[in-house]
Amino acid sequence: MAQNEEIIRDMLTDFMPADPDQGMELLDKLDILLMRYEAAIREVRTRLEILNDELSLKGFQNPITNIMSRRKSTVSIFKKLKRQGDELSLESIQKNLNDVAGIRVICSFIDDIYKVARMLARQDDITVIRVKDYIKNPKPNGYRSYHMILETPIFFSDEKVSMRVEVQIRTVAMDYWASLEHRMKYKQDIENADEIMAALKECADTIAATDLKMMEIREKIPRK
Repeated sequence: MAQNEEIIRDMLTDFMPADPDQGMELLDKLDILLMRYEAAIREVRTRLEILNDELSLKGFQNPITNIMSRRKSTVSIFKKLKRQGDELSLESIQKNLNDVAGIRVICSFIDDIYKVARMLARQDDITVIRVKDYIKNPKPNGYRSYHMILETPIFFSDEKVSMRVEVQIRTVAMDYWASLEHRMKYKQDIENADEIMAALKECADTIAATDLKMMEIREKIPRK
């Protein structure tokens, strides 16, 4: 705990100007920036909810079962910039971090993931900055998910600002595996780490096969 407090103190020293008035002005600007990221989360989340509602009314099964969101804390933002060797500044946050605003979309089936991604990408005021398909190309540890970095316009009282949001789309099974793997990854002093990682990879492959099998079963059920 003391070490973390020292790290945070050092980061704040790097970020804050010596002049107190300039420091207060900078903190106000940081609050505005973080508010914009919060607004971007609400904007994209609302779009996803509307799309899900529309498909439900059209007689399709809702592709989205759950939507979760989070905005990185100030400490997490500073730590990541420091870890990447980037400058601690407001400009650096916007330039070098794409995941300050994050949304996780949980779908029932794999093809729903791509359906949701296409619907978002088709919206003419959203710009897709980057896509990483870890479903077709899983990480070595077995992690699977579909990642999009989007840029969306946010309208304020006197200006329009484009903000970036990271959207992760995965099935319920993928999310279950990722959540447990994330918890285990940060356990300290694991003697049989290689064995555990191999077992987790095997579980990930089993879950992926189950996702595909569930799609096959769904296709055998007559749709209304």
